[in-house]
Amino acid sequence: MLNWIVVALAVGLAAPAFAVQPEEMLDDPVLEERAREISQDLRCLVCRNENIDDSNSELAKDLRLLVRERLTEGDSNEETVDFIVDRFGEYVLLRPRTGGTNLVLYLAGPLMLLLALGVALSYVRTRSKAPAKTEAGLSDEEQARLDEILKK
Repeated sequence: MLNWIVVALAVGLAAPAFAVQPEEMLDDPVLEERAREISQDLRCLVCRNENIDDSNSELAKDLRLLVRERLTEGDSNEETVDFIVDRFGEYVLLRPRTGGTNLVLYLAGPLMLLLALGVALSYVRTRSKAPAKTEAGLSDEEQARLDEILKK
């Protein structure tokens, strides 16, 4: 019984290694290597944060076949990736490009941190320059009333 559990766990952990089916593989080892390289950088849109090479979903299989189809038609790696990004959007890339509108996202975090530090520094400076509030003390009438209360 224990042997079956170990085998089941081993197969379950190794399942992503079997995602690329033998019938998907190209006969040309150079093209197959290029396809694997491209597939490592493309996100499975079903599995999230898993590349299409490791995913067992139908969409990942279709994307793997599309990559291989584009490569056999003579596209370069960049042309293949551009073709897929044009069809599915930049979300399909595991490492999004840093240009264009993505540049705003990359710079927004550090800029917001610098802005927050500037606001905090400004607040501390104005707070330290503000005149200290002095306690006004009790008026003669209030002091007399307090002394009267304390005597009771």
